[in-house]
Amino acid sequence: MSQARTVRMLAALASIGALLATAACSSGGSATSAAPAGTAAASSASGECAAFASYGDLKGKTISVFTSIASTAEAQPHIDSYKPFETCTGATIKYEGSRDFEAQLPVRIKAGNAPDIAYIPQPGLLSTLVRNNPGKVVEVGAAAVKNVDTYYDAGWKSPGTVDGKYYAVPVGANVKSFVWYSPKAFAEKGYQIPNTLDELKALSDKIVADNPDGKVKPWCAGIESGVATGWAATDWVEDFMLRTTTPENYDKWVSHQIPFNDPAVVAAVDKVGEFLKNPKYVNGGLGDVKTIATTSFTEGGLPILDGTCYLHRQASFYQANWPKGTDVSKEGDIWAFYLPGDGASKPVLVGGEFAAAFQTRPEVQAFQAYLTSPEWSNAKAKATPNGGWLSANKKLDKANLTKPMDQLSYDIINDPKSVQRFDGSDMMPSAVGAGTFWKEMTNWISLDKSTADVTAAIEKSWPAK
Repeated sequence: MSQARTVRMLAALASIGALLATAACSSGGSATSAAPAGTAAASSASGECAAFASYGDLKGKTISVFTSIASTAEAQPHIDSYKPFETCTGATIKYEGSRDFEAQLPVRIKAGNAPDIAYIPQPGLLSTLVRNNPGKVVEVGAAAVKNVDTYYDAGWKSPGTVDGKYYAVPVGANVKSFVWYSPKAFAEKGYQIPNTLDELKALSDKIVADNPDGKVKPWCAGIESGVATGWAATDWVEDFMLRTTTPENYDKWVSHQIPFNDPAVVAAVDKVGEFLKNPKYVNGGLGDVKTIATTSFTEGGLPILDGTCYLHRQASFYQANWPKGTDVSKEGDIWAFYLPGDGASKPVLVGGEFAAAFQTRPEVQAFQAYLTSPEWSNAKAKATPNGGWLSANKKLDKANLTKPMDQLSYDIINDPKSVQRFDGSDMMPSAVGAGTFWKEMTNWISLDKSTADVTAAIEKSWPAK
């Protein structure tokens, strides 16, 4: 995984981590925990342990888990979520988190010291690990496969699949198809939540008409993110690809079965341009179109609070970027609505993390299956009382989610009309998804480079097979 892709992942994790209880990080930049082995229930077929009976008696077995989540505050909810498994099976889960996860994991695999389970933050990293280390990443076991097929939307399986084989199961999730706004400002102006892209454009035009001096604009945005500058613009393209063409075309685009400068892709980028490159629409409270490229993604939506902007497209994890004391709720200072589509279906762009196994031992396979179960999703939600976490497991109980934004994300993921697709750039080769795609979308804004030139340049950069 490239350094740029790492920065993007860390930015998202930092946003999510801001929602969690504050606690001191370990001095060495890592968190480790080995909870005492639980006592297997006397009768695993009854009571709270009934759902764990299929895992068997694992007393005396230890499963190691390695992640990029290093601080105690962020790691503890994960550690706590493993306790039901430990109590009911007798196994011990040894947790280790490191900020150097992405550098350490390949080295450990090469040295024969791979963890039993690793949380993979990007599908691109999974592909690299599988292809560079034949036979080291273990295919998902039957029990976990059954759970994923039963409890998850079909779109959550492809990010864990490499060259036709299934290697990693979904763990956490976030919804990216959101537009942030101020309910109070909308109420004052009588603005309505749009239900189609045409209505979204009409709302934008109405805001322009209501502010003829141009001091207030419909949209505000920022795509600056250090070496990862541009990733926020790629999310726009991915969201609009899901709305201007078919899910099948989206899949073909991500896997390069159609070229990056295919007419369907060009049309989606041009549609984004109707919003992001329209000087009447942007960049409210921040400047002209070009300031989008120099405004940090963390600050891109903040002008909504001072009334110089009305709309900001960004993922659910953006909730952590509003200043302390901001009421993020349906009737509060800030809220979000689903970025609408125009068809009968409800396309949803999602992101998340995945758990891959490196051992075939029964206890490892059992724990990976547990991570795909309703029991784990609900245990993790309960262990995260400050919010900022979501699972795409359909059996997650919404009542266990404490933040209104997490509950809204839950509703969207579980809408029977939703058609979910994973962040496309994260699934592309890193040279493209964390390279030329970011760079060229930045040039598209900052240099006003044409859509034709941008998509052609990205297509030319795609690595040969």
